[in-house]
Amino acid sequence: MSSLIDRKPISCLITPGNLTPSNFVEEKADILETVRSAADLEIGIVQIREKALTGKLLHGFARECVAAVKGTGCRVLVNERFDIAVAAGADGVHLTSTSIPPWKVRAVTDAGFVVGVSTHSLAEILAAKDSGADFVVFGPVFDSPGKTELEGAKGLADLAEVCAKCAPFPVLALGGIDRSNFRQALAAGASGIAAIRLFRDAGDAASVIGELCSGREIREDRSINE
Repeated sequence: MSSLIDRKPISCLITPGNLTPSNFVEEKADILETVRSAADLEIGIVQIREKALTGKLLHGFARECVAAVKGTGCRVLVNERFDIAVAAGADGVHLTSTSIPPWKVRAVTDAGFVVGVSTHSLAEILAAKDSGADFVVFGPVFDSPGKTELEGAKGLADLAEVCAKCAPFPVLALGGIDRSNFRQALAAGASGIAAIRLFRDAGDAASVIGELCSGREIREDRSINE
C-alpha cells in the first residue's frame, strides 16, 4: 500500500451499491464501465460496496472489477468480505468501524493486502490506525443525499481536527464531495477524497483527477528540489 499512500492526494471511487440478484445482469455492465474509466483516469482505489449481492455474485463481480483495472495502478477493495476479496484476487478490503478489526484481517492475509476503514470520529480513526489499517475514510464531511439527520455533516472544522491529530496517517474525506468543495477538504488536511457520484460522471471525474494530479506533481517537484 505504501506506493499508493505516498502518492497523495488519494482518490477513491465507491460503487453505488444498487446491484441486487434481480438486476445484476442488467446493471453490472454500467458499473464495470465506470470502474474501467476510473482506472483510465488514474483513480487510485475502487471500493466495491454492493451489500445486496449474494456471496457468489459478489465474488464474480469482484473478479470482473479486478480484470477491468489490470495493468493500471488502481487498487480494488471489497467491502467487509475479506474472504471474497482474497478469493477474487482483489487488493484489499474496506471495513466499518464496528466490523472485524484490521489486525484480524492482517493475521490471515498476505503482506501488502490493503485494509481501509470507514470512520465517523477521532476515536474510531485512532482505533483503526492502532489496529493496522492502511487508511480511513472520514465523514460525512458535507451534507449528502441519503443520510439521515442523525448522520449529519461533520464539517470542515472536524475534518481539519482529526487530520491534524492523526497526521501523517491517511484520512480520506467522504460525504457530499463535489467539484465545488473537494479543494476545501484537501485544504483542511485530508489525504484524499472518496466519492460515489463525483467519480461516476466522466467529465467531473476527469476535471477533479486532473487537478489532483497537478497538485501532486507540484508537491513532488518541491520535495525533489528540497
